[in-house]
Amino acid sequence: MAKIIAITNQKGGVGKSTTAVNLGAALARSGSRVLVVDVDPQGNTTSGLGVSKSTLECCIYDVLLDQCPPGQAIRRIRDNLDILPATLRLAGAEIEMVSVVAREQRLARALMRVESAYDKILLDCPPSLGILTMNALSAATEVLVPIQCEFYALEGITQLMNVVELVKAHVNPALKIGGVLLTLHDSRLNLSEQVAEEVRRHFGERVFATVIPRNVKLAEAPSFGQSVLDYDFSSRGAQAYLELAREVLAREKTGSGARLVGALAG
Repeated sequence: MAKIIAITNQKGGVGKSTTAVNLGAALARSGSRVLVVDVDPQGNTTSGLGVSKSTLECCIYDVLLDQCPPGQAIRRIRDNLDILPATLRLAGAEIEMVSVVAREQRLARALMRVESAYDKILLDCPPSLGILTMNALSAATEVLVPIQCEFYALEGITQLMNVVELVKAHVNPALKIGGVLLTLHDSRLNLSEQVAEEVRRHFGERVFATVIPRNVKLAEAPSFGQSVLDYDFSSRGAQAYLELAREVLAREKTGSGARLVGALAG
């Protein structure tokens, strides 16, 4: 059974899509069979992996509304790496699914039809705690929380943790916090270091040792429809995501993804 990782933070601009694209690419290079699922109507992960939204006959919107089987919507990116893409039509799903029975479990049911083909499924969540994010949390086995090394980094995190706790209690008992990822780190700035220290105080060992730096190549790669590993393998950004993939796999082997939500909610 695939490990399903929801990459989520209700704040925008923290590196969710960047992490979905590049962690997915790095895990694929390690030999894992990876499916990246774009659950964000902005579709940044879709375009970031080089998929033209205008050419898509069906996407995750159609899958969630039972208008298309997931296997028909999935696109191959490269060896070991596929994507279930999104277009702006997905924005309508928030409204259209309001009256649907068990609407929070639509994605989970869809992924059950394809997960046997993958080792890892990464869900790129929108910057909100609406129905789409609830679908991702209901489908996931664990949560990866990117936190930017900037002012107000921890703002709203308690709310996110409370939502995770509610999903765990009422919908998805298997859900746990897989890790917290420091992103947009600039070692030249005292603020970045101060925020990193504060995040580590709050989250302890759940914080990944790998830190994702501010990096020009990471910023440029999406405009070429490539992961940073394909765009510039030797860049600091590419090497950071390779290291993160190694750490994710190592944690899986040691079983160190212990439950964190209860401690944080308190």
